[in-house]
Amino acid sequence: MEVTGEVADNRSDYDRAKEVEEFDETKAGVKGLLDSGVVKIPRIFIHPPENLQSASLDTSSLHFQVPVIDFDGFASGRWKGIVSEIGKAAETWGFFQMVNHGVPVSVIDEMIEGVRRFHEQPREVKMEWYSRDPKERVRYYCNGDLHVSKAANWRDSIACNYDDYLLDSDALPLVCRKSIGDYMECLITLKKTLSKLLSEALGLSSDFLASIDCMKTASLVCHYYPFCPEPDLTLGATKHSDPSFLTILLQDNIGGLQVLNQNTWVDIVPMKGALIANIGDLMQLITNDKFKSVEHRVLARRVGPRISAACFFYPSTANKSKPYGPLKEFLSENNPPIYRETHHREYQAYYRSKGQDGTSALPHFKL
Repeated sequence: MEVTGEVADNRSDYDRAKEVEEFDETKAGVKGLLDSGVVKIPRIFIHPPENLQSASLDTSSLHFQVPVIDFDGFASGRWKGIVSEIGKAAETWGFFQMVNHGVPVSVIDEMIEGVRRFHEQPREVKMEWYSRDPKERVRYYCNGDLHVSKAANWRDSIACNYDDYLLDSDALPLVCRKSIGDYMECLITLKKTLSKLLSEALGLSSDFLASIDCMKTASLVCHYYPFCPEPDLTLGATKHSDPSFLTILLQDNIGGLQVLNQNTWVDIVPMKGALIANIGDLMQLITNDKFKSVEHRVLARRVGPRISAACFFYPSTANKSKPYGPLKEFLSENNPPIYRETHHREYQAYYRSKGQDGTSALPHFKL
């Protein structure tokens, strides 16, 4: 397939699977389309009306703002206050921004530049990392669900899997090796703090989430959302929730990330040096809906590139088949279990099979 921006017409013989396969074989991603000079996006990236109609929801409401939690002083007198703020945010928004979280701004800035350097390398260099095999420890790809989704998203990604927090630094691309290594070292420390805060926000002991081994493996996915010539026809990321227990997200200053709250799309306005935390599906499952895994999306933009890095936390490799269900601490006669037990491997398999189709995977596991 030549990398071309000609949008296919509406003829009945259109073969989407063939066009997807031809695009995938280029290993050039969305960045490759732009480098070829396209002015119209290929048909595989055009979203159905039901996806794009939701884009008309009011995103400018002043009544909604994703909570911003200041971690300054968390190790001393402010701990209980931060626990309370996190609990409220996790129950009502499923998202919160963190400031003064301990990850240096210099590390964050260099991480953004490292992701940029990788994605802006020549096509032939990036192609060496291109893979659709989720078992690969490090891989570059365009749309993880490209072959099952109804419409592709306008972004490229590189994923780095830290099984039990371990990944040989030599396995990372040299162009971003130090950036990712330094960032992940800081992020794992922050995750341990968040694990304690979330445990206490659930009314449990601070070591509870660590004791059930639900966040011992990290998957870092670094997204590159190029300038889009027709942003009204596509999305940077379709409406979805995360299949993790917890996600920590870094975004640059471009904007475009939105969270769905009270049927309104609310912008998560970029803040210099801030990081975003959001509750994942499996955390909602084990807390029997006390903490919420909320749908979010990324708009395509005429500006860019937009850069983000999402770190998803899962059980250790030894416990990927460990069953997780609603915890007894949240159950009673008046609050019976909502979900059946499942394990990370099963949940991920179902999540991947349906793709990011704009619906949550959680209802599939309801009793």
